[in-house]
Amino acid sequence: MTGRVKKISAVFREDLELIAQDDTLPWSELSQSVVFITGATGLIGSALVAALAIANENRSLGLKIIAGGQNRAKAEFLLSGYAPEIIIQDIREPLAFDGPVDYFFHCAAMTKSSEMVATPVDVIETSVLGTKNILALAREKQAKSLVYLSSMEVYGRMEGEVAESDLGYLDLSNPRTSYPESKRLGESLGVAYAAQHGLPVKIARLGLTFGAGTPRDDSRVFAQFARSAMAGQNIELHTAGHSLANCCYTADAILGLLTLLLKGVSGEAYNIANPGASLTIREMAELAAGEIGRSQIKVVLKIPDDIAQRGYAPEVRLKLDVSRLCALGWSPKYGLAEMYRRMMLDWNDARLRDGEQRP
Repeated sequence: MTGRVKKISAVFREDLELIAQDDTLPWSELSQSVVFITGATGLIGSALVAALAIANENRSLGLKIIAGGQNRAKAEFLLSGYAPEIIIQDIREPLAFDGPVDYFFHCAAMTKSSEMVATPVDVIETSVLGTKNILALAREKQAKSLVYLSSMEVYGRMEGEVAESDLGYLDLSNPRTSYPESKRLGESLGVAYAAQHGLPVKIARLGLTFGAGTPRDDSRVFAQFARSAMAGQNIELHTAGHSLANCCYTADAILGLLTLLLKGVSGEAYNIANPGASLTIREMAELAAGEIGRSQIKVVLKIPDDIAQRGYAPEVRLKLDVSRLCALGWSPKYGLAEMYRRMMLDWNDARLRDGEQRP
């Protein structure tokens, strides 16, 4: 990649270049195509834009990238170096786009736990109406493939190894269930469009995804652990930390999503995680304290007074089976310690320290 991309760290650039060099993907199928990515300012959406832009340049694909979002300033800040066409629109409203679209990644969703408790109606409408609208647009455009980003939270309360055909309990009386239940309905809509209209929909159930490319101000637990450890401060656990985290490095997840787009089976769901990077939240905190904090800090339990408003997910003890995705030729490369190391390198890259503020 040449100097087109601004404000990108060396480690994130390396990740994107390695994705573009991956010969297990049939890149030629994307030649002269148009790819529409919703939620393009989120971690996964923006990483997909970046990965496709670099593959486009390195492989001369003649690819056109459409990046959908709600905040133009944020979209231009994050994505302008990759030169996509930016579309600003509320995903809950019917979508219109002039011209052909061959492929879709539907990444748009409200994913903050606090929002799931405070604004559950908005969470459901964004997920359900947004998914219906993007499926309708994909059908209109006669898309070759659409990947719907779901979540491992659709499994609900389960224990042990979990394959895509398994399903557990969700408490419908809890407002936080707005997220996993609406993700379930989004999956069902995708399967319905595949069955009734022949739309090639593939479903990605992502684990906890992070690494290079993750913003410093990410509110999720892994980022909080990293920031505390880097500052030499004790890591505070707001729960007992017994839930099992199924983690996946960002670049591994992006390769998984591209694999689904080009090689996945329509109507099928696929888990995306690294079984070798699955451990409890408490164990993750201890790893961050040891690897990042060099064992100079401690992990302490501190239950906040407003814990009910924070919307933490119910305790789960499941481990994602990723054999279905691996059968398509995908395999994860980075374990948890390396995920943290590369995220920290990304955060610490001197070229990002120029005083420019994120919108």
